[in-house]
Amino acid sequence: MKNVVISGTGLFTPPHVITNEELVASFNAYADLQNAQHAAAIAAGERAAIPHSSVEFIEKASGIRQRYVLEKTGVLDPTRMKPRFAPRPDEALSLMAEIAVDAGRQAIAAAGLEPGEIDAVLCAAANMQRAYPAMACEIQAALGCGGYGFDMNVACSSATFALQEAVNAVKNGSATRVLIVNPEITSAHLEWRDRDCHFIFGDVCTALVVEAEDTARSAERWRVRGTKLVTQYSNHIRNNAGFINRCEDTDPDARDKTFMQEGRKVFKEVVPMAAEHIERHLHTLGLEPTTVRRFWLHQANLGMNQLVIKKLVGADLSGTQGHDLAPIILSEYANTASAGSIIAFHKHRGGIRPGEVGVICSFGAGYSIGSVVVERL
Repeated sequence: MKNVVISGTGLFTPPHVITNEELVASFNAYADLQNAQHAAAIAAGERAAIPHSSVEFIEKASGIRQRYVLEKTGVLDPTRMKPRFAPRPDEALSLMAEIAVDAGRQAIAAAGLEPGEIDAVLCAAANMQRAYPAMACEIQAALGCGGYGFDMNVACSSATFALQEAVNAVKNGSATRVLIVNPEITSAHLEWRDRDCHFIFGDVCTALVVEAEDTARSAERWRVRGTKLVTQYSNHIRNNAGFINRCEDTDPDARDKTFMQEGRKVFKEVVPMAAEHIERHLHTLGLEPTTVRRFWLHQANLGMNQLVIKKLVGADLSGTQGHDLAPIILSEYANTASAGSIIAFHKHRGGIRPGEVGVICSFGAGYSIGSVVVERL
């Protein structure tokens, strides 16, 4: 069976930053407006007042200090509280495809390839801009890639699940070189009006090129030693937006049509699942967690990553040594859904010597967990 490598990566970072200070000021203004509008109902005990948010609350709950977004004026408008995107005609490149093309070109160039040498495109993200045609087909055409393309959604594990699909496609000969793109426009499905989650997400797009080791031309290659996926159904992270909504005569702006989670339950259930999953995967390859040079983990919550690493190797992620073992990018990027672990891999894979091993791992809604063990060549 042929060896498969990751030969190139790309990262599109949006131009706009929302700091925690800006976000809190906007949310608190929204809360004041709502509380004033519904003052009588609140006084009568018929409605709860919306409490203020704070920078201290956000950083303690998540470790997030800012996030990048494609559009910030709509998000920070207390009378709107969502991005303001201009509609595009069908003939124009869609917004999701636009950021995927940017990251995709970077990854293809990093692999030393031309777009025409790519013969499969996988668009893997936590949400798609439309039902059809597939985003991957539009991205494939815009880049000038050949072969085939399809979309896939496994929420925050979409990228790692796509990596397994890409690796298998190369191994079985259905594709020669696969481009994976993860265009995450999470600002469009985050509920910015909910204090418990208004700070969680940011926008971004990552990209990876996967191909056979013996034909890869890139100077930097990462052999995929193994992939392992698992899902376990849970309602604790959910978004009910979908094409059936219009037939149910429900409010398209209802709370359940955007991101919802029971955060404490997710933390309690997913952390041990993720740690056990990684350990089992490493054992199937004859490896121990303590022999792993670096972990590129899903970037949802600083506390989750700290506990996963502590369970695996007993290490503390505070300080320079901890960052070297399991880099944290969520303080800058926030939770970027499936792209988080790939951002960490893209930005923090230096200093690893040939023969050393790392783990890319995601965990999120589904529940879903995906791990990819890679070796620096």
